[in-house]
Amino acid sequence: MKLVKLLTATALLLSVMHTSQAQFKVIGYIFSRGNIVADLEQVDLDKLTHLNIAFINPDTTGVFKPIPALDTVVQIAHQHNVKVMMSCGGGSRHVYYARLLSDAYRPQVVSNFIAFLDKYNLDGIDVDIEGDDIDDNYENFVVALSNPLHQRGKLLTAALAYYTRNRISDRALSQFDFVNLMAYDKTGPWRPSAPGQHSPMSYVTDHLDYWSKERNMPKEKLVVGVPFYGYGFGPLADTSKRYQSMSYKDIIAAFPGAATQDEMALPNNGGTIYYNGMPTIKAKTEVAMQRGSGVMIWQLLADTNNDTSLLNVITQTIRKQP
Repeated sequence: MKLVKLLTATALLLSVMHTSQAQFKVIGYIFSRGNIVADLEQVDLDKLTHLNIAFINPDTTGVFKPIPALDTVVQIAHQHNVKVMMSCGGGSRHVYYARLLSDAYRPQVVSNFIAFLDKYNLDGIDVDIEGDDIDDNYENFVVALSNPLHQRGKLLTAALAYYTRNRISDRALSQFDFVNLMAYDKTGPWRPSAPGQHSPMSYVTDHLDYWSKERNMPKEKLVVGVPFYGYGFGPLADTSKRYQSMSYKDIIAAFPGAATQDEMALPNNGGTIYYNGMPTIKAKTEVAMQRGSGVMIWQLLADTNNDTSLLNVITQTIRKQP
């Protein structure tokens, strides 16, 4: 009898551990442009839970153009039990969104979003509207998306930057199933007078503290964003676009030993490039498991495909946690 109880308890514990790991989200972005099927072949889908396609936006009239390869991408991802999201917006300005999301245009635009989602059997919409594109219409837009999406059992998520946190109303925030916290780009090439780490651990803490303590979001809705890229500062970065912004895989290829560091000196005393190496990504994943419900990656194709892979670090960290 004692042995049966012990086995039962062990099985229950393993079940709880599996459920806990299954609920932890690993979300990665890839671009919608180019050959997205070929791009997808470079990604280990078994290490993801969600795939965000960046960026799928309507044209200036509110109409979506077909993406012929998208149905293949969705089919492949679903075979690996990965949900596929259409991510709208993006970091650059989309001035025409102000008109499309206004009262006169919004109902038809929302209908177009839902029709596109239905057409390609997508699993939800990720609202990555940023910066000055977040205006008085943002709240009404996400509220209008929420009902038809949730009626279909689909997801509504958002990518949120720290500097625009006060522009997101509580009503808008309550519509999202979870939010991806963009805990990167604290500085960059647009701020050459402020060199330094653009994605320090302290920036993760700033995001988590604000959204959990000041906005009362539960940990189940908080996903920590991590960068697979870095920014260079200094004379060489000022004169060479190569070093202004580099993917993680290019950093690894250019600088021996870079995988275990967070910064490397540029050639000829040309400055410094700052990024997140393997130890920092491991530490951020651990924090995300303690205080959130997932990790979001911008972006997947910037990773290496060898033993320096940051996606591998995330996966191994999750598997080692109880």
